[in-house]
Amino acid sequence: MARDPYLELGVSRSAGADDIRKAFRKLAKQYHPDANPGDKTAEEKFKRVSGAFDIVGDPDKRKKFDNGEIDAEGREQHPFSRGGGGFGSGGPGGWSPRGAGGQAPDGVDLNDILGEMFGRGGPRNPGGFGGFSTKGQDVRAKIDIDLEDAIRGAKKRIAFSDGRTVEVAIPKGAQDGQTLRLKGQGAPGRGGNGDALIELSIRPHPIYRREGDSLEMDVPITVPDAVLGGKVEAPTPDGNVSLTVPKGSNSGQQLRLKGRGFIDAKGRRGDLVARLVVTLPDVPGPELEQFAQEWKAKRPYAAKRR
Repeated sequence: MARDPYLELGVSRSAGADDIRKAFRKLAKQYHPDANPGDKTAEEKFKRVSGAFDIVGDPDKRKKFDNGEIDAEGREQHPFSRGGGGFGSGGPGGWSPRGAGGQAPDGVDLNDILGEMFGRGGPRNPGGFGGFSTKGQDVRAKIDIDLEDAIRGAKKRIAFSDGRTVEVAIPKGAQDGQTLRLKGQGAPGRGGNGDALIELSIRPHPIYRREGDSLEMDVPITVPDAVLGGKVEAPTPDGNVSLTVPKGSNSGQQLRLKGRGFIDAKGRRGDLVARLVVTLPDVPGPELEQFAQEWKAKRPYAAKRR
Protein backbone atom coordinates (compact mmCIF):
# COMPACT_ATOMS: atom_id res chain seq x y z
CA MET A 1 0.00 0.00 0.00
CA ALA A 2 1.25 3.48 -0.83
CA ARG A 3 2.51 5.58 2.03
CA ASP A 4 0.77 8.77 3.03
CA PRO A 5 2.21 11.48 0.71
CA TYR A 6 2.69 13.85 3.65
CA LEU A 7 4.79 11.26 5.43
CA GLU A 8 6.70 10.52 2.21
CA LEU A 9 7.69 14.18 1.89
CA GLY A 10 8.25 14.59 5.62
CA VAL A 11 5.76 17.43 6.07
CA SER A 12 2.69 17.88 8.22
CA ARG A 13 -0.85 17.95 6.87
CA SER A 14 -1.03 21.65 7.70
CA ALA A 15 2.16 22.46 5.72
CA GLY A 16 1.90 25.34 3.29
CA ALA A 17 2.49 25.00 -0.46
CA ASP A 18 5.95 26.60 -0.19
CA ASP A 19 7.04 24.13 2.51
CA ILE A 20 5.82 21.22 0.40
CA ARG A 21 7.74 22.48 -2.65
CA LYS A 22 10.90 22.97 -0.60
CA ALA A 23 10.64 19.45 0.82
CA PHE A 24 10.18 17.97 -2.62
CA ARG A 25 13.07 19.91 -4.14
CA LYS A 26 15.39 18.75 -1.37
CA LEU A 27 14.41 15.09 -1.71
CA ALA A 28 14.42 15.20 -5.53
CA LYS A 29 17.98 16.45 -5.57
CA GLN A 30 19.03 13.90 -2.95
CA TYR A 31 17.54 10.84 -4.67
CA HIS A 32 17.54 11.73 -8.36
CA PRO A 33 18.92 8.76 -10.38
CA ASP A 34 21.38 11.00 -12.23
CA ALA A 35 22.94 11.83 -8.86
CA ASN A 36 22.85 8.16 -7.81
CA PRO A 37 23.70 6.11 -10.91
CA GLY A 38 22.90 2.45 -10.52
CA ASP A 39 21.31 2.89 -7.07
CA LYS A 40 17.92 1.17 -7.31
CA THR A 41 16.96 2.19 -3.76
CA ALA A 42 17.50 5.87 -4.57
CA GLU A 43 15.60 5.46 -7.83
CA GLU A 44 12.60 3.94 -6.01
CA LYS A 45 12.71 6.68 -3.38
CA PHE A 46 12.74 9.30 -6.11
CA LYS A 47 9.65 7.75 -7.67
CA ARG A 48 7.86 7.74 -4.31
CA VAL A 49 8.56 11.36 -3.42
CA SER A 50 7.65 12.37 -6.98
CA GLY A 51 4.35 10.54 -6.69
CA ALA A 52 3.71 12.10 -3.30
CA PHE A 53 4.33 15.56 -4.66
CA ASP A 54 2.05 14.81 -7.60
CA ILE A 55 -0.74 14.51 -5.03
CA VAL A 56 -0.11 17.16 -2.38
CA GLY A 57 1.77 19.57 -4.64
CA ASP A 58 -1.38 20.07 -6.71
CA PRO A 59 -4.01 22.14 -4.82
CA ASP A 60 -6.97 20.30 -6.35
CA LYS A 61 -5.54 16.81 -5.79
CA ARG A 62 -4.45 17.75 -2.28
CA LYS A 63 -7.97 18.87 -1.40
CA LYS A 64 -9.46 15.67 -2.81
CA PHE A 65 -6.91 13.55 -0.94
CA ASP A 66 -7.59 15.36 2.34
CA ASN A 67 -11.32 14.81 1.82
CA GLY A 68 -10.81 11.13 1.05
CA GLU A 69 -11.98 11.51 -2.56
CA ILE A 70 -8.74 10.06 -3.98
CA ASP A 71 -6.14 7.74 -2.54
CA ALA A 72 -2.36 8.17 -2.32
CA GLU A 73 -2.15 6.96 -5.89
CA GLY A 74 -4.57 9.59 -7.16
CA ARG A 75 -7.40 7.15 -7.89
CA GLU A 76 -10.95 8.13 -7.09
CA GLN A 77 -12.40 6.54 -3.98
CA HIS A 78 -15.95 5.23 -3.62
CA PRO A 79 -17.76 5.09 -0.31
CA PHE A 80 -16.85 1.42 0.13
CA SER A 81 -13.45 1.52 -1.52
CA ARG A 82 -10.37 2.92 0.18
CA GLY A 83 -6.67 2.20 -0.33
CA GLY A 84 -4.58 1.07 -3.27
CA GLY A 85 -0.93 0.88 -4.01
CA GLY A 86 1.76 2.79 -5.75
CA PHE A 87 1.94 6.37 -6.93
CA GLY A 88 0.79 8.46 -9.84
CA SER A 89 -1.63 7.81 -12.67
CA GLY A 90 0.79 5.32 -14.18
CA GLY A 91 0.86 3.02 -11.12
CA PRO A 92 3.95 2.16 -9.11
CA GLY A 93 7.02 3.58 -10.72
CA GLY A 94 4.91 5.09 -13.47
CA TRP A 95 5.01 8.76 -12.51
CA SER A 96 6.32 11.19 -15.04
CA PRO A 97 6.18 15.00 -15.00
CA ARG A 98 3.32 16.67 -16.75
CA GLY A 99 3.49 19.19 -19.49
CA ALA A 100 6.22 20.32 -21.86
CA GLY A 101 9.75 20.54 -20.52
CA GLY A 102 9.12 18.39 -17.43
CA GLN A 103 6.88 20.81 -15.54
CA ALA A 104 5.70 19.25 -12.28
CA PRO A 105 2.50 20.32 -10.45
CA ASP A 106 2.18 23.79 -9.01
CA GLY A 107 5.09 25.36 -10.84
CA VAL A 108 8.06 23.23 -9.77
CA ASP A 109 10.35 22.78 -12.77
CA LEU A 110 12.39 19.58 -12.54
CA ASN A 111 14.82 20.90 -15.16
CA ASP A 112 15.55 23.72 -12.74
CA ILE A 113 16.28 21.17 -10.00
CA LEU A 114 18.68 19.38 -12.34
CA GLY A 115 20.32 22.69 -13.07
CA GLU A 116 21.06 23.12 -9.38
CA MET A 117 22.48 19.59 -9.24
CA PHE A 118 24.64 19.61 -12.37
CA GLY A 119 24.86 23.23 -13.48
CA ARG A 120 22.48 24.87 -15.93
CA GLY A 121 21.33 22.38 -18.53
CA GLY A 122 21.35 19.35 -16.24
CA PRO A 123 23.33 16.15 -16.62
CA ARG A 124 24.85 15.15 -19.93
CA ASN A 125 22.96 11.95 -20.58
CA PRO A 126 20.36 12.64 -23.27
CA GLY A 127 16.75 12.09 -22.23
CA GLY A 128 17.62 11.95 -18.52
CA PHE A 129 15.28 10.00 -16.23
CA GLY A 130 11.53 9.79 -16.49
CA GLY A 131 11.44 11.69 -19.78
CA PHE A 132 12.34 15.14 -18.45
CA SER A 133 15.47 16.95 -18.47
CA THR A 134 18.34 17.23 -20.21
CA LYS A 135 20.59 18.79 -22.74
CA GLY A 136 21.22 17.03 -26.02
CA GLN A 137 24.42 15.14 -26.68
CA ASP A 138 27.65 16.91 -27.52
CA VAL A 139 28.88 16.34 -31.06
CA ARG A 140 32.53 16.13 -32.11
CA ALA A 141 34.32 17.14 -35.26
CA LYS A 142 37.89 17.76 -36.43
CA ILE A 143 39.18 20.60 -38.57
CA ASP A 144 42.58 21.04 -40.26
CA ILE A 145 44.11 24.51 -40.12
CA ASP A 146 47.26 26.12 -41.48
CA LEU A 147 50.11 27.08 -39.19
CA GLU A 148 49.54 30.76 -40.02
CA ASP A 149 45.89 30.41 -38.93
CA ALA A 150 47.05 28.99 -35.59
CA ILE A 151 49.42 31.93 -35.07
CA ARG A 152 47.24 34.81 -36.25
CA GLY A 153 43.74 33.41 -35.69
CA ALA A 154 41.16 32.89 -38.42
CA LYS A 155 37.54 32.10 -39.28
CA LYS A 156 36.69 28.67 -40.68
CA ARG A 157 33.45 26.94 -41.59
CA ILE A 158 32.79 23.32 -40.71
CA ALA A 159 29.96 21.09 -41.94
CA PHE A 160 28.19 18.60 -39.65
CA SER A 161 26.62 15.33 -40.73
CA ASP A 162 23.12 16.79 -40.35
CA GLY A 163 23.84 19.33 -43.09
CA ARG A 164 24.47 22.32 -40.82
CA THR A 165 27.51 24.52 -41.35
CA VAL A 166 28.97 26.51 -38.48
CA GLU A 167 31.61 29.23 -38.45
CA VAL A 168 34.48 28.47 -36.09
CA ALA A 169 36.68 31.22 -34.68
CA ILE A 170 40.27 29.94 -34.49
CA PRO A 171 41.93 31.83 -31.62
CA LYS A 172 45.39 33.35 -31.87
CA GLY A 173 47.95 30.87 -30.57
CA ALA A 174 45.77 27.82 -31.23
CA GLN A 175 47.56 24.56 -30.43
CA ASP A 176 47.64 21.28 -32.32
CA GLY A 177 45.08 18.94 -30.70
CA GLN A 178 43.27 21.80 -28.92
CA THR A 179 39.49 21.39 -28.60
CA LEU A 180 37.13 24.33 -29.03
CA ARG A 181 33.66 24.21 -27.48
CA LEU A 182 30.78 25.80 -29.40
CA LYS A 183 27.92 26.28 -26.95
CA GLY A 184 24.51 25.10 -28.11
CA GLN A 185 25.71 23.75 -31.47
CA GLY A 186 25.30 20.07 -30.58
CA ALA A 187 22.35 17.69 -30.74
CA PRO A 188 18.95 18.99 -29.58
CA GLY A 189 17.45 17.87 -26.29
CA ARG A 190 14.49 18.73 -24.10
CA GLY A 191 16.72 20.79 -21.84
CA GLY A 192 18.43 22.55 -24.75
CA ASN A 193 21.05 21.73 -27.35
CA GLY A 194 24.33 20.10 -26.47
CA ASP A 195 27.66 21.61 -27.50
CA ALA A 196 29.94 21.04 -30.47
CA LEU A 197 33.53 20.06 -29.65
CA ILE A 198 35.92 20.95 -32.46
CA GLU A 199 39.42 19.45 -32.38
CA LEU A 200 42.12 21.44 -34.20
CA SER A 201 44.84 19.80 -36.26
CA ILE A 202 47.67 21.93 -37.69
CA ARG A 203 48.73 20.82 -41.16
CA PRO A 204 52.44 20.20 -41.89
CA HIS A 205 53.93 23.33 -43.46
CA PRO A 206 55.94 23.31 -46.70
CA ILE A 207 58.47 25.83 -45.36
CA TYR A 208 58.50 25.85 -41.55
CA ARG A 209 59.40 23.07 -39.13
CA ARG A 210 58.15 23.32 -35.56
CA GLU A 211 60.44 22.83 -32.57
CA GLY A 212 58.28 23.70 -29.57
CA ASP A 213 57.45 27.39 -29.86
CA SER A 214 60.28 27.94 -32.37
CA LEU A 215 60.11 27.58 -36.15
CA GLU A 216 62.96 26.57 -38.45
CA MET A 217 63.30 27.05 -42.19
CA ASP A 218 65.92 26.81 -44.94
CA VAL A 219 66.85 30.00 -46.80
CA PRO A 220 68.73 29.53 -50.11
CA ILE A 221 71.47 32.07 -50.85
CA THR A 222 73.76 32.49 -53.87
CA VAL A 223 77.51 32.02 -53.86
CA PRO A 224 78.18 35.77 -54.26
CA ASP A 225 75.89 36.56 -51.30
CA ALA A 226 77.62 33.89 -49.25
CA VAL A 227 81.08 35.24 -50.10
CA LEU A 228 80.43 38.96 -50.14
CA GLY A 229 77.39 39.23 -47.91
CA GLY A 230 74.12 40.79 -48.95
CA LYS A 231 70.36 41.07 -48.52
CA VAL A 232 67.85 38.31 -49.34
CA GLU A 233 64.09 38.20 -49.01
CA ALA A 234 62.91 35.55 -46.58
CA PRO A 235 59.36 34.40 -45.70
CA THR A 236 57.91 34.53 -42.17
CA PRO A 237 54.40 33.71 -40.91
CA ASP A 238 53.81 37.46 -40.72
CA GLY A 239 55.01 38.21 -44.25
CA ASN A 240 58.33 38.52 -46.08
CA VAL A 241 61.27 40.31 -44.50
CA SER A 242 64.70 41.43 -45.71
CA LEU A 243 67.37 39.18 -44.20
CA THR A 244 70.99 40.32 -43.89
CA VAL A 245 73.47 37.61 -44.92
CA PRO A 246 76.86 38.13 -43.25
CA LYS A 247 80.01 38.16 -45.40
CA GLY A 248 81.63 34.72 -45.60
CA SER A 249 78.46 32.78 -44.72
CA ASN A 250 78.31 29.05 -45.28
CA SER A 251 75.61 26.40 -45.56
CA GLY A 252 74.21 25.45 -42.16
CA GLN A 253 74.82 28.85 -40.59
CA GLN A 254 71.77 30.03 -38.65
CA LEU A 255 70.21 33.44 -38.33
CA ARG A 256 67.60 34.06 -35.63
CA LEU A 257 64.54 36.25 -36.16
CA LYS A 258 63.20 37.19 -32.73
CA GLY A 259 59.46 36.85 -32.12
CA ARG A 260 58.67 35.43 -35.56
CA GLY A 261 58.07 31.83 -34.49
CA PHE A 262 55.11 29.91 -33.11
CA ILE A 263 53.01 30.83 -30.07
CA ASP A 264 52.92 28.55 -27.02
CA ALA A 265 49.84 27.77 -24.91
CA LYS A 266 50.57 30.79 -22.70
CA GLY A 267 50.63 33.19 -25.64
CA ARG A 268 54.42 33.64 -25.78
CA ARG A 269 55.90 33.95 -29.26
CA GLY A 270 59.02 31.98 -30.11
CA ASP A 271 61.73 32.74 -32.68
CA LEU A 272 62.16 31.84 -36.33
CA VAL A 273 65.52 30.24 -37.13
CA ALA A 274 66.74 30.68 -40.71
CA ARG A 275 69.25 28.05 -41.85
CA LEU A 276 71.33 29.31 -44.76
CA VAL A 277 71.81 26.98 -47.74
CA VAL A 278 74.35 28.05 -50.38
CA THR A 279 72.98 27.14 -53.82
CA LEU A 280 74.28 27.19 -57.40
CA PRO A 281 72.36 28.20 -60.49
CA ASP A 282 70.63 25.39 -62.39
CA VAL A 283 73.06 25.81 -65.29
CA PRO A 284 76.47 27.21 -64.22
CA GLY A 285 77.85 29.63 -66.85
CA PRO A 286 81.40 29.68 -68.22
CA GLU A 287 82.45 32.49 -65.90
CA LEU A 288 81.42 30.52 -62.83
CA GLU A 289 83.18 27.42 -64.15
CA GLN A 290 86.40 29.38 -64.77
CA PHE A 291 86.19 30.90 -61.29
CA ALA A 292 85.75 27.44 -59.80
CA GLN A 293 88.77 26.09 -61.71
CA GLU A 294 91.00 28.94 -60.53
CA TRP A 295 89.76 28.55 -56.99
CA LYS A 296 90.31 24.80 -57.07
CA ALA A 297 93.87 25.35 -58.31
CA LYS A 298 94.59 27.39 -55.21
CA ARG A 299 93.12 24.53 -53.13
CA PRO A 300 91.90 26.74 -50.29
CA TYR A 301 90.07 23.85 -48.65
CA ALA A 302 93.21 21.71 -48.60
CA ALA A 303 95.10 24.56 -46.99
CA LYS A 304 92.46 24.80 -44.27
CA ARG A 305 92.79 21.09 -43.47
CA ARG A 306 96.55 21.30 -42.80
